[in-house]
Formats: sequence, C-alpha cells, structure tokens
Amino acid sequence: MKLLVIGASRGIGLEVVQLAIVAGHEVTAVVRSPQGLPLSHENLKFVHGDVLQKGVIEAAVDGQDTVCLTIGIKPTRQPVSVFSEGTRVVVEAMQNSTCRRLICVTGIGAGDSRGHGGFFYDKIINPLMLKTAYEDKDRQEAIVRQSGLDWVIVRPGFLTNGSRTGDYRALTELKDVKAGKISRADVADFILREAAEMKHKGRTPLLTY
Repeated sequence: MKLLVIGASRGIGLEVVQLAIVAGHEVTAVVRSPQGLPLSHENLKFVHGDVLQKGVIEAAVDGQDTVCLTIGIKPTRQPVSVFSEGTRVVVEAMQNSTCRRLICVTGIGAGDSRGHGGFFYDKIINPLMLKTAYEDKDRQEAIVRQSGLDWVIVRPGFLTNGSRTGDYRALTELKDVKAGKISRADVADFILREAAEMKHKGRTPLLTY
C-alpha cells in the first residue's frame, strides 16, 4: 500500500510508520520537525509541514491508498480546535483526490465512548484536563462521519509503550465495557490491518486488551 501518516513524529503515528515500513509499504510521513527522527528507509518519504497547511496536505494526499490521521496534543485546559480544523483540511483534500480510505485516531471519551473509561478517568482526568480536547475530538469525529469517505474512527484505551502483541479487542458494542490499556504498537497493528481490509468501515472501534 501507499500510506500517508499525518502526525508521524511520535506516539501512534511513529509506530504506524515503523510497522508499515517493516511490512513493505510505501510511507509518506507528514511531520513538523523531521530532524532527529530515528527513521530512514528507501520506502519512507518525509513531508515537512502540519495538518493545518492545506497545500502541504493536498500534495501529500495525492496518489495515496490510505490516510492515517494520528495527530495529538499535550493536555490543556485552553480551547482546542486543531483536531477538527486539521481533519477538515484532510477530508477536503481527500474529497478532491482518488484516495478514499481514512483511518482517524481519536480516543476513549470521544462520542459514545464517553463514560467508558472508569470512574477516575471519566469524573476527574477527562473533565479537568481533557475536556476541551475531547469537545474538539467530537467535532473531529462528526467531520469524518459526514465526509462521504471510507472511514474508520479508532478509539484507543489507555496508551502504553508496550510491545506489539496482536492480541487485543476491537469493541463496537460498549454496554458494560470499561476501557483498559492498549500499547501504541498494537494500535498501529490495528490501523495497518484496517488500512488494508477496512473490516470496520463506518464504525468506531474501541481498542483495549
């Protein structure tokens, strides 16, 4: 496949890039600071820019099979708009291209996954530290849903730096579910599987062990 990873400098995005290269895919990685990244491969191309730069994203989307949107920010109590504004840029670029597959990472607490993080997360962490970010992730998810693209919204549980196991659950029915941990490497594993197969097209799986 030809994959575009937006938000590739760390976290889930970096894991997707590393796993995709090992699997033999051609990867374009949009990063704000390519210097210092521990990656170099003949099938890896870096694009210097960010998700809000319309021209950069339009050029990067051209010719891709799948776009993986994995942007993130540090916790903040300030108003947040980068998730929705950036996703709108990506969606519009894809709508004007031949690329139809979008894998978008949000998180536990977005949409109908709200209330499935456990008492401490749902009542303390999310309201006090992540409220504005998840308000914008809700807007982000709405843009993806209304895009007309072939999409999967991925909602990881509590992220760890553990290894890739391939042994995790992708849950779309959340009644009585409380999210647990999931490694960034296993989230990347799921994203690559979906990029190829789109088994969860039009759905919002919660990833947890």
